[in-house]
Amino acid sequence: MSVFDAILLFLAGFLSGAANAVAGGGTFLTFGAMTLVGVPPIVANATSSVTQFPGYITSTLAYWTDIRHFWRGALLLCAISAIGALAGALILLALSNPSFRVMVPWLLLGATALFAAGPWLKPAPKPGHEAAVGSLAGLLAQFVTAIYGGFFGAGMGVMMLATLGLTQAGDYHRLNALKNMLAVVVAAVAIIVFVSGGVVAWPQAIVMIPGGALGGFAGVWIAKRVPQNVVRGFVVAVGLFLAFYYFGKG
Repeated sequence: MSVFDAILLFLAGFLSGAANAVAGGGTFLTFGAMTLVGVPPIVANATSSVTQFPGYITSTLAYWTDIRHFWRGALLLCAISAIGALAGALILLALSNPSFRVMVPWLLLGATALFAAGPWLKPAPKPGHEAAVGSLAGLLAQFVTAIYGGFFGAGMGVMMLATLGLTQAGDYHRLNALKNMLAVVVAAVAIIVFVSGGVVAWPQAIVMIPGGALGGFAGVWIAKRVPQNVVRGFVVAVGLFLAFYYFGKG
């Protein structure tokens, strides 16, 4: 890893943390930076899960006041999420880099479209209810979302928030707290699989994680001064660039 690569990865980690703090979508930046410096796509995808994990933890802790009221009722969703994430991560490891590379531009396009539609996918407020495990449809929806999260991950938060809004009770903040809690489960299981499979690029991860931590802190400052739509537009542009970059590489 050259000095230029290290600087690029650190900046990607920083921008990823800032983007996640303001609008989400940081995975596009870490995944893209690693592929641009020559990390194979499966390894880049797995390593992105590692670099994003601290942010999932801190976001969940920030919602602890809400989570402590419903965490027991959400254990079934956690179990479903773990099983789905395990399946998605194992599917990824079963693929070769060329096979996954063919899928990447389509995955990026889908995730970018999902991220761009995020503001319209936010669940409608349902005051007076707690987020809780709901119907069989809710469990199935979370299982599918967890498979996607274990397999690729970009846009998982938006997808999960949308499906939880359709299938679970609770106002927006309780649903967002539940989403963060489930994201920790999905990411933790995927990371265990990826580390066991030896597909994590630790030097690159070590460079990006401090950048992500600083970016997350700076994101609070950015959130107060830069319109969220501007940050969202930047992340969408990065997603589209990466998608067409991979289409161009064949």
